[in-house]
Amino acid sequence: MRICTLLFFAASFAAAQTPLPQRLAAIANEAHGKVYVSCSLPGVKLDCDLDAHGHPPMQSTFKFPLALAVLRQVELGKLQLDQPVRFLKSDRYTTFSPLQDEFPEADVDVPLRKLIKLMAEESDNIAANILLRLIGGPDVLQQYLDSLGLSAIHQQDSEYTLHGDQKLQYRDYAEPAAMVALLRLFADHSPLNSEHTALLNGWMLEATSGPNRIRGLLPGSSGVEWGLIPATNDVGLITLPRGQRLALAVFVTDAHAGQDACEHVIAAIAREIYKEALVSVNVATVR
Repeated sequence: MRICTLLFFAASFAAAQTPLPQRLAAIANEAHGKVYVSCSLPGVKLDCDLDAHGHPPMQSTFKFPLALAVLRQVELGKLQLDQPVRFLKSDRYTTFSPLQDEFPEADVDVPLRKLIKLMAEESDNIAANILLRLIGGPDVLQQYLDSLGLSAIHQQDSEYTLHGDQKLQYRDYAEPAAMVALLRLFADHSPLNSEHTALLNGWMLEATSGPNRIRGLLPGSSGVEWGLIPATNDVGLITLPRGQRLALAVFVTDAHAGQDACEHVIAAIAREIYKEALVSVNVATVR
């Protein structure tokens, strides 16, 4: 009787709601731009896609695949987590960088572990540039993504290059479905060993950037250009109460709404998908 009651409650709750795609589309309209969404939860069908195979600019969300690529080189013996990496004077420029705040004159050695941590936890742009340089540049990152079958994530520039010409960001894109596939791979069958998977997962959980988006994950935004906001993005994994991990990517592109509104759109979309996931999991469980 209890099972029947739970099933009836969950099904009734779901039926009483406006269908998820309509709810997401209504929220997306608040950005006055283009919103791309994809999500995945194993064993559950969530109809959350909004142009999931479009090509929105990645901005700082590229730091997640970059972290994977760097740690993979550690596993291959090409790099070591505690090796010193030179922060060059030529690496400096005006951007968000706790590393540069700590060492404004540069010209110091920084442990590789610290650079990855700064990039993953605080979205440090200069740390990302140094790591990209260390592994051999955007082409090497792209080769790694291609090896995972994720060529729909396309990277050919550094943060520094994009800083010099914001229009270039549109060629560094990720299909939201591909970014979710990468998150799904990391959560379910990580391409890294258990030690490095736990290390990166811990850094992501401790992230302080983007508190108004998907809390504690890797956001990226580009600032205001040409009277609009080219990119306000967030991707990450949300752990449900029973331990399942929901992979989610939301990209807000060319928005005429303000930054606060763009972040609200991401947060509201994440909330609606999370609510839908909880109902779907409950229905699947009682069946």
